[in-house]
Amino acid sequence: MLRQRAFDYVIVGAGAAGCVVAHRLAEEQHTRVLLLEAGPPDRSPLIHLPAGFAKLTGKNVNWCFKTVPQKRLNNREMHYPQGRTLGGSTSINAMIYIRGHRLDYEEWRELGCDGWGYTDVLPYFKKSENNERFVDEYHGRGGPLNVADQVQSNLLTRAFVRSAQEVGIPYNPDLNGARQSGVSYYQVTQRNVRRESAA
Repeated sequence: MLRQRAFDYVIVGAGAAGCVVAHRLAEEQHTRVLLLEAGPPDRSPLIHLPAGFAKLTGKNVNWCFKTVPQKRLNNREMHYPQGRTLGGSTSINAMIYIRGHRLDYEEWRELGCDGWGYTDVLPYFKKSENNERFVDEYHGRGGPLNVADQVQSNLLTRAFVRSAQEVGIPYNPDLNGARQSGVSYYQVTQRNVRRESAA
């Protein structure tokens, strides 16, 4: 039960955006922020241990949405997981850190979304990340989101990367860098081999 009844801000939904906005607002001294989340706290070890993400399909921390019937998939409905816990989907996803492609952002800008071009959003990507490996004009250090290399890759992933190279797809050590095409081992949102969520 809440003791305090008056708040300066009430934020509904403790997903990626809600957690970030609540945190930023709460940095102001004497500001009272209430962050509401329909789901439970993010205390499950399955949330924090990377191998547990495949088990986060139950209704306890997942809204378990489905898509509308997909015409090109024989009218099947597909699972559309959405986080229902502190951190939202950042607490149940596969922790893959790959930004959108530069050309997508440029297309948004050309369609009239001023401020959404690649050069507009890149400073915010850099500010938000603490990249453990890369230090260059495409990556940041000291931000709240830790970005790390995978500690280990599985046999199937290594075979996939090798196969792609054998058919002429170039290896790219950094899919978030200057060149965003090729085959690579993606980075993850983890710190010390534990999930790094918005919570």
